[in-house]
Amino acid sequence: MASVSVFNMDGKEVGKVDLSDAVFGVEINEHLVHLAITQQLANKRQGTQKAKTRSEVSGGGRKPWRQKGTGHARQGSTRSPQWTGGGVVFAPVPRDYSFKMNKKEKRAALKSVLSNAVAENKLIVLDKLEMNEIKTKEFAKVLGNLNVDKALVVLNNSDKNVICSAKNIPTVKTTQTSELNVFDVLKFGTVILSQDTAKTIEEVYA
Repeated sequence: MASVSVFNMDGKEVGKVDLSDAVFGVEINEHLVHLAITQQLANKRQGTQKAKTRSEVSGGGRKPWRQKGTGHARQGSTRSPQWTGGGVVFAPVPRDYSFKMNKKEKRAALKSVLSNAVAENKLIVLDKLEMNEIKTKEFAKVLGNLNVDKALVVLNNSDKNVICSAKNIPTVKTTQTSELNVFDVLKFGTVILSQDTAKTIEEVYA
């Protein structure tokens, strides 16, 4: 088991905690981590590029002139692609870029980045994480005590005081244990959580 220091909100070490190797001590699988990040970014893409084909452009219901005898080339609609205001021949349509990953693969990728955070001393465990009131200045002070500028704060529940206190700090993001993901862990680098949250993560992802 990985033994990690436990700090209080003043930044002082108050003890040690053993973290499960099943979650925080696995072998890092770079391929699955890359796949998980690619999936998250792909699933965020809207794919909203769109143009109208000749069947979608309004108007052009009537044949512009008779088939023969006008001296013009035959035409069936003023909304054909060769006409101004006509449809696009092979128009782009909204595309779904998302793809699926197996549940076990997602879980293995998350365990990999958490284990990497422990190995690089970027996982900070607090004895407790709570705020008496919504105060960004106080939360920034806690980060200063821990010598952290950029962090992902993982919570067990929707603690309004902590969430709202951290919301105005652009380099900090709060998330729930159920919403923990590979992209956020790697983006923010340092993970801050309480002992209770660490136990919950072990129970959920072991």
